[in-house]
Amino acid sequence: MSLAVIHSGVLDLLQDSGRFGAHRIGLTNGGPLDPEAFHYCNRLLANAPGSTAVEISFGGSHFRAQVDTYICVTGAAMPLTINGVEKPLWEVHRVAAGDDIKLDFAGRGCRCYLGVADGFTVEPSFGSTATVTREHIGGLRGEKLKSGDLLPCAAVNTRKYLYLAAHLQPHYQDMVTLRVIPGYQQAHFSRLQQRRLFSHAYTVSERCDRMGYRLEGPAIACDIDGILSEGICFGAIQIPSDGQPIVLLNDRQTIGGYPKIGAALSLDAARLAQLRPGGTVHFAPISPHGAHNALHLAHSVASRKPLLERHP
Repeated sequence: MSLAVIHSGVLDLLQDSGRFGAHRIGLTNGGPLDPEAFHYCNRLLANAPGSTAVEISFGGSHFRAQVDTYICVTGAAMPLTINGVEKPLWEVHRVAAGDDIKLDFAGRGCRCYLGVADGFTVEPSFGSTATVTREHIGGLRGEKLKSGDLLPCAAVNTRKYLYLAAHLQPHYQDMVTLRVIPGYQQAHFSRLQQRRLFSHAYTVSERCDRMGYRLEGPAIACDIDGILSEGICFGAIQIPSDGQPIVLLNDRQTIGGYPKIGAALSLDAARLAQLRPGGTVHFAPISPHGAHNALHLAHSVASRKPLLERHP
């Protein structure tokens, strides 16, 4: 009983909520680049939090159900069709064995999540099913999905047809503002260099992936060329010798030797991961206290968003 991959997209990866507690042995977190969309995919399906889903980057994927179950797709605006009939995202749909499920290329945003009722049944690696291709762990073989792969899942006969109202869904844009929490190496960047970062727009370069987004814009100078390699947090903003910022994401290396001007708020880093090359990024400073408040507010708002039920 499974979902068969008929044609894999640009980058289709099995992901759960991520791999934690393994940095000491050199393993990074992995997990969904857009935790909000991933969370709603499982919530709509009434799955346990963090159940394994497929992260689809850019689109162009084709699956075929080999079992009767329910699916949900959340995230970027990738047109979803079941047996050639377009279906809305952010909503639970019934599929039967033999049904074709296709996701076209994204018109807005670039990551979406395809989940099934009760999640995909995948053997964890180091406590998680999250796929990190650089480390060759997680997923089916530590690789992106390929045509012919079978994604094990259970037959499910009962689920509510839940959906998230359109006005409550996130609206992905071609520009994001990253709120930056200062780091202890910020003192190595003069006031002029900090002002330069916070007063100019940057562009997402072609060199962007799950490890990090390299940006292009006014170069930022630092009074040190490098540091002893040290642990790197999610969202860290490294400034290499060319002065072009790199925002590190889920599949980042666990240590690095570039100075860091600060770290992007996780809420904003998730929106950054929905930008395609050419997107615009602005930076804005935020205090640690302000960052905590923003996170608590976002979690409070998300928990109060009602899920509606459609009666077929």
